[in-house]
Amino acid sequence: MAVMDVRNENKGWLVLWLEPLGEDRWLKPGETFRVRSDYDGDELAFSITFWVNEADRAAGIENVTVWIAAGDCYAQVTDDVGNIIECGHQRPEEIARKWTKLASVRAGA
Repeated sequence: MAVMDVRNENKGWLVLWLEPLGEDRWLKPGETFRVRSDYDGDELAFSITFWVNEADRAAGIENVTVWIAAGDCYAQVTDDVGNIIECGHQRPEEIARKWTKLASVRAGA
């Protein structure tokens, strides 16, 4: 089993993106999420990428992407006591509204 902890050491939000699924989970300052995969091969199970979006950074949001590099892409994400953390966890309502609006514009609605 492969396990990796992601901890938010920032003063604002840290968005954990799980790829290749495109799932988001939002960590408050001081929170830790654990990404777990059943993969037990010889290759690295995960790779991580920190990236900057200037608008996000101005809003106090940082981003990290955890790529499932080997094994099943459906990794499990839990909090520090083992509760399952689903896609969209703690996503701020204003972000959800913005993304819904952008999706409808892109769909031509």
